[in-house]
Amino acid sequence: MVQAQVLETPTRRQPASPNLIEILALLSRRNLPMTFLRLARKYGDVVHVKGGPLEIFLLSHPEDIREVLVVQHANFHKGQGVQMTSRMLGQGLLTSEGDFHKRQRKLIQPAFHRQRIAAYATTMVEEASRLAQSWQDGAVVDMAEEMMRLTLVIAGKTLFNVDVEREASTVSQAMAVAMEAFIKIGLSPWAEQLERLPLPIRRRFYRARDEMDRVIYRIIEEHRRSGRDQGDLLSWLLLAHDEEGAMSDEQLRDEMTTLLLAGHETTANALAWTWYLLAQHPEVAKRLRQEVVQVLGDRLPTADDFSRLSYTEQVLAEAMRLFPPAWSIDRTAIRDCDIRGLTIPSGARIIMSQYVVHHDPRFYPEPDRFLPERWTPEARAARPKFAYFPFGGGPRLCIGEPFAWMEGVLVLATLVRSWEAELVPGQRIEPEAAVTLRPRYGIRMRLHQLQRAAALV
Repeated sequence: MVQAQVLETPTRRQPASPNLIEILALLSRRNLPMTFLRLARKYGDVVHVKGGPLEIFLLSHPEDIREVLVVQHANFHKGQGVQMTSRMLGQGLLTSEGDFHKRQRKLIQPAFHRQRIAAYATTMVEEASRLAQSWQDGAVVDMAEEMMRLTLVIAGKTLFNVDVEREASTVSQAMAVAMEAFIKIGLSPWAEQLERLPLPIRRRFYRARDEMDRVIYRIIEEHRRSGRDQGDLLSWLLLAHDEEGAMSDEQLRDEMTTLLLAGHETTANALAWTWYLLAQHPEVAKRLRQEVVQVLGDRLPTADDFSRLSYTEQVLAEAMRLFPPAWSIDRTAIRDCDIRGLTIPSGARIIMSQYVVHHDPRFYPEPDRFLPERWTPEARAARPKFAYFPFGGGPRLCIGEPFAWMEGVLVLATLVRSWEAELVPGQRIEPEAAVTLRPRYGIRMRLHQLQRAAALV
């Protein structure tokens, strides 16, 4: 059983402050998750960086993170990293603040209740099965692209009841340009200054956003004309209203764009990294397939199978520990506050990295090993809650978390029952920290079709 170590917290904490040369040297490597991890391992749970008007705190202890996201969440707003994102997503759940965010979340929340998600499960399995049938034995595929395409189709049908493959080039281009802009501008400490410059990436970004808007607004108009519940999330949102009335087309656009772009990429990357890890750990893949065959037999999974596929969920959870799709959370203090004896001035930027905490040996012995048994109920209970937070936490916990778990488990179970994949040798595989933690060069894998008997071996 994992035994979590809880640190003693002094009455007043003085954070460690690396020198500027060391910070610049680490940043030059262009791998922010590893930069944060090195800083935390060298300087501890609180790292303080100050240069001119810029002041940053890297917090890496679960109790500090709980204070920011839950206990004192009202003292913080989303950080500057979300500003570039808001240019694409507008004022959706990911980017909005205050009373407007509370209203939107209240309107959208019922669409993610368990019964509604169970209805989406049929689409998840159907599309995963369709992909499995399209694969060819011995073919080489980029598993990152395969999972991205699959989750995009699932998102399109569950959100809009449309086949977004018709608009694949527009959607893919918009996402690619948004990611490039986020990497070049949004992740920079000088993002606010860079956004004022007439950079070529900004012009490409706004052209891509306009094309994306054309697609989304057309789908909203078609749904309004239809006037019926098509069983998708957009139909639900068109019917949703409160004392202030229904959502405007602009609000619908912002929420649907947020759910489409932010939702499908996170699950796609989680699944891609899971395939990568399974290829390196055949003993885990064998046990996973044994569970799938034992639970499902010859049939496809349903929503009712989710709770029975416990090891499948553990495999996915461990993959998201090692490669958390959302690898960092950014907040800005809107007033002076105290975090367990640490003074945080108004305007300071707070960074809490899932990648750092998920690799902390205090909570995960041998943190670089792929060990799904870390996720038994007993092991989970032994760790602080915010030793694992792939979906954030507090009032801004990802609204799509139940959807993501259902999709990840059912898609994985559908595919591994008849396919295995081996890594193509000689390729370079490394994570790239954009909006999500994705494979920088993809993951090329050779597919091998399994017979039912082979899945049991």
